Order: sequence, then structure tokens, then C-alpha cells
Amino acid sequence: MTSPMLPDERIALFTLGGTIAMAGHTDAGVRRLTGADLVAAVPALGDLRLEVHDTRAVPSPDLTFAQVLDLVEEASRAVEAGATGVVVTQGTDTLEETAFLVDLVWPHEAPFVLTGAMRNPTLAGPDGPANLLAAVRTAAAPTARGLGTLVVLNDEIHAARSVRKTHSTSTASFASPNSGPIGHVIEGYVRILVRPSRREPLPVPPQAALAAARVVLHTVTLDDHAPYLAEVPRMHQGLVVAGFGVGHVPSALAPALGDLAQRIPVVLASRAGSGSVLRQTYGAVGSETDLQRRGLINGGLLDPYKSRVLLRLLLALGADRTAVADAFALHG
Repeated sequence: MTSPMLPDERIALFTLGGTIAMAGHTDAGVRRLTGADLVAAVPALGDLRLEVHDTRAVPSPDLTFAQVLDLVEEASRAVEAGATGVVVTQGTDTLEETAFLVDLVWPHEAPFVLTGAMRNPTLAGPDGPANLLAAVRTAAAPTARGLGTLVVLNDEIHAARSVRKTHSTSTASFASPNSGPIGHVIEGYVRILVRPSRREPLPVPPQAALAAARVVLHTVTLDDHAPYLAEVPRMHQGLVVAGFGVGHVPSALAPALGDLAQRIPVVLASRAGSGSVLRQTYGAVGSETDLQRRGLINGGLLDPYKSRVLLRLLLALGADRTAVADAFALHG
């Protein structure tokens, strides 16, 4: 069992703004707490060596791939300089996506832990201080080493690959529908219950290549015709289709998606929220079998949002369709 406080550990804390740092509104705009403010609200953090970096105050809907990958480089330098773990605070709106992006490229044994809050410090019962404490304890825990990128909120520890924001306001919003949390923080002790396998990290692409790699997400709906899909290759290099259930679309869409799959990589994910796209159970036009036959790439267990993250990163690295399909077979 890991001790709740490990004073010999050195944790690098990076702050990105978000609800956890919102301290009310002024005439000049939103007042945001600094990293020092966040740490001061959690007296128990005084027992650990924290290096606080206020990187940028960005609402999480405004975060970009480039900013997240820049943060990965900053965190890598901190680890190379002796930090044994990394904690990042950010808004929860895009946390599941940034966590997965980081996990795809994070090369270190040191844990990279993301956290945030659902209630800001001006509300009754703000959850930010408890989440920050749990995240730092997780980053300091020897048992968390080698687990890659983790998301810690509500005393639950989630693998970046599986975690999703499942509720707009609940403090128990974050869950891993397909697997559950891999651990918990109990009475200050970090308990890792499951150790998921890690994949080899991908390289960080050049910023120019990342900017040029654009991926659009289309969520299929009832009686969906989506005539605009024919125009997707003009401005995008990839497409993720969030299909019904196990990976189905209206039969009228199947030929158009097949045509697109001959021009750009098209990944088939499920809009259901949990569960996998199937491969060979249904055979009607618009089924998963039919769409794969037309060239769509099976996204497996990756949800549409994480599928888009992976596809864009792969395209920025110059992956062709075969390499994209191989990567989704590995990560999905």
C-alpha cells in the first residue's frame, strides 16, 4: 500500500485554468486562481515537493492540439530534470480528449495525471481541492509509475484510453464505461487495482504537419442523408463516423462513405457511449461488415472523440491508410 505522503517525491504541477481555477467574475472578466492559490487551498500538499508552473489560463474548449503537445514537452523537461510525476489542472470539457492525446505520446515511466473540478471555488462544496490532492498523491505513488496518462477525479483513477465525461454537472461525472476505474484513492492511499497494458508512444509531429492535418467528425442520426460529406476531402484529410450501435449507418449513406474511404481514411466508431464497433455480425447495407468492405476502418472500443484524436495525430505523422488501420487495430 502506498503511503499518502511521500516527501521525497518531486511533482511538477502545471495549471491550464478551467473550473478548478475560477474564482468569480469581475468587471475585467473571470478571476482565475494561480497554481500557488490552488496549492494553498490544500494544506496537506505542504508535505510534498511541488514545482508549480502557471502555463496558460485557457478555457478547455479553447485548447488546441499544439498547446497540449507543447505542454507535453514542458512536462518532459520537468521529468528529465528530476520530477517523479506530473499533474495538470484543466477544464473538464475536453479533459478526456487531452488526456488521450497526451497518453499517445507520453514516453516516460513517470505518471502524467490530469484533474479538474465540476464545482468552482465560489460554490458550496467545491471539489477542486480534493481532486488536486488525489491527483498529486497518485502522481507521487510508485505504483502509478508505468501507467502512462491518468485522469483522477472523485478519488477515482482512470486510464486515459477509457475515461469519458458522462454528466454535465455531477462531481462523479468521469467514468470509464468499458472497464471502470483502474484504481482509487482511499483514506489518502493510492490503490491500483488493474494495470492496463501500454502501447509504444507515438512521436510528436511537427506543428506545421499538425496544423495541416484536419479531421472532421460526423455523428449519424435518424434519417440522415448528410449531403455535405461529399465535400469533406476538400478541407479535411480524415473523417470519423460515429455510427449507430455497433457501427451502423442508414443504407443511403453507405455508398457515399465508401467513396470517401477511397480518397481519405474514414474511421467507423460508435456513438453509443460504450461498447465496441463489431466486425462481422451484421451484413445488411450500412452494417459494420458492409462498411468495412467499402474501406472504412474499424475504431474498435475507441469512442468517436478519441478516434478523432488518434486519426489526426497519425495523419500529422504522415501515416497512410494501411498504417492508420494498423494503429486503430492496436489502440482500438
